[in-house]
Amino acid sequence: MIRKPPILLLSLAVATALSACAKKDDAPAPAGAATAAKAEPAALKLDESKLPPVNRFLVTDLDTSKNACTDFGGYANGKWLAANAIPGDRTSWGAFEMLAERSTAAQQQLAEQAAADKNATGVEKIVGDLWSTGMDEAKINAQGIEPIKGELAAIDALADKDAIVGYLRSSAAKGQNGLFGFGAEADFKDSSMNLAYASQGGLGLPDREYYLKAENKAKLDAYQAHIGKVLELAGVPAADAAEQAKAVIAFETRLAKVSKSSEELSRDVSLYYNPVTLADADKLTPNFSWTEFFKSQGVAPQDKFSLAIPAFHAELSKMLGDTDPAIWRSYLRFHTIDSASPYLSDAFANQNFEFYAKNLRGQKEIKPRWKRVLGTIEEQAGEALGQMYVKVAFPAESKAKMEALVGNLRTALKGRIDNLSWMSDETKKKAVAKWETFTPKIGYPDKWREWNGLSTGRDSYIGNVMAANEFNYKWNLGKIGKPVDKTEWGMSPQTVNAYYNPLQNEIVFPAAILQPPFFDANATDEMNYGGIGAVIGHEMTHGYDDQGARFGPTGNFENWWSEADAKGFSGLTDKLISQFDAYDAGGTKVNGKLTLGENIADLGGLATAYDAMKKATEGQPDPNTDGLTRDQRFFLNWATVWRRNFTPEELAVRLKTDPHAPANFRAIGTPSNMPAFAAAFSCKPGDAMVRAADQQVVIW
Repeated sequence: MIRKPPILLLSLAVATALSACAKKDDAPAPAGAATAAKAEPAALKLDESKLPPVNRFLVTDLDTSKNACTDFGGYANGKWLAANAIPGDRTSWGAFEMLAERSTAAQQQLAEQAAADKNATGVEKIVGDLWSTGMDEAKINAQGIEPIKGELAAIDALADKDAIVGYLRSSAAKGQNGLFGFGAEADFKDSSMNLAYASQGGLGLPDREYYLKAENKAKLDAYQAHIGKVLELAGVPAADAAEQAKAVIAFETRLAKVSKSSEELSRDVSLYYNPVTLADADKLTPNFSWTEFFKSQGVAPQDKFSLAIPAFHAELSKMLGDTDPAIWRSYLRFHTIDSASPYLSDAFANQNFEFYAKNLRGQKEIKPRWKRVLGTIEEQAGEALGQMYVKVAFPAESKAKMEALVGNLRTALKGRIDNLSWMSDETKKKAVAKWETFTPKIGYPDKWREWNGLSTGRDSYIGNVMAANEFNYKWNLGKIGKPVDKTEWGMSPQTVNAYYNPLQNEIVFPAAILQPPFFDANATDEMNYGGIGAVIGHEMTHGYDDQGARFGPTGNFENWWSEADAKGFSGLTDKLISQFDAYDAGGTKVNGKLTLGENIADLGGLATAYDAMKKATEGQPDPNTDGLTRDQRFFLNWATVWRRNFTPEELAVRLKTDPHAPANFRAIGTPSNMPAFAAAFSCKPGDAMVRAADQQVVIW
């Protein structure tokens, strides 16, 4: 699997909440699709009757035995959560996942059509080849471990440090570097140019604390057992596999000790940026020459690159010099097999599921093959599939209405900035300057990515995956030292998510999120403002959260705050940290510091959306739909977005690693700080959803 560079996408939801589908009736082909159109022997079709439903707010979902002022989560979502168990092949279930299922069903239709067209070219050939080979279960099972035997033989031959370093370079050049991330991203100090970034990696578990805290010993032991089983499947005798597994755990624990935690990385973006010359980097890591590494990757020598987490790389260099080559072989052997397992025979895929999905996250059943194959296509050729997706699943009217909503949210945010009591006029001017340069992207890229040079076929699934992986890696490296292409997207159109990129000061809304409960072209204003309006506001506010605010209007990493304003902002964010620290998630408290950035974005996003809704409906009578006021429906649709069940194991992982608070606390956290919520539901001081004046948090 390709190791992506540390792209700073501040997203609405955790990355596991992916794809969706929206309706399109005879909409024109999107901009940039002309090239692909020449390569389409057959028109793509979508049978919407076969798509799963969306999850929209219904008044019948309300539990009127609950009081919105004391248990808003139970009132808005309790009945739905009780009636909607998590499917066996998932670890969470809610609005995001339902849209993901809908998207996956749409993608399946498109992939099947691409695979059935023997004359397909361009993106349809890529998608069709990946689908066809991925669905050929009999052939994959017959091949067993054969497709990676050559790689394993190369590892077995590594006798000394020099051989190991040479192997690390050659495998990285194929996009198979598990030890650290390496790739292009905009330079923090000159966001118009791409810089090479190297980051930490090397761990098989989600965070360093899994290796270092006694409370996680059961998971660490299970991981060690998994390592042994994977090696046994590859033909290593059981006793040897068990010893190698112990060695791998010790190896990774050493790396964990010099790695940064999820909390540290989420709360200090500067950790990603440590510009050094190649000569200075070589001095830091005497056993690993960065000058030679750049050369081996086909990257021209650079004046500088970002060597993030230098202590990690220094330790890795020491390990090249003092660790027995046999241990290195065990580590590389396991991770080579483990990363290939999802694309190998059932024995390997099932073992991969048993640990990473079932043990670690509580998933009861492995996803059916067709879903797993679509996941691979999304990972390796997501924009290729997206180019097909938007032709049948994205209405032109959605883009037009979204553009209007974005405009209204921009105006509302400007008003909130102008009225901030804690920010000085000097800093406000700079905040407005940043506001003026926001770039919204809606639906799909204006210019599609080129796939020329990627060769796929119908012979081997893992062969296609590895070819795409290497192609993507080299495509990314090709950006180093060149101007940033601002037309590129960090998510595919079929992704149910949105993001803010501080390096480009852009807010991005893929096509797939533009459906209920987020967006409905036929819905009343309060529903769209409580859904996608709050999402728009959320992403805009990321430009001013505790990390996004460290980037200026052009995307450069710079301090544009006065000292007094920065201090005042910190005081407000400390209150928000305390609020979320107090929430109990099944016996474990939410980490208010880890989740701070997303909580700031929720706070500003919902408040800004409310202001925009009031302006858009000014002078209009309240429709009192289903006996609910406009304001009540606004907040109820916000809660609908965040209805979500988790397996206990999934929740435990997210509490350690996810910068987003668990969904039920997002549903109630921000509204409890808003007087408008209290007024909408006639709440009184002392009610759980009415925070006392000294505890109420208002930032943006």
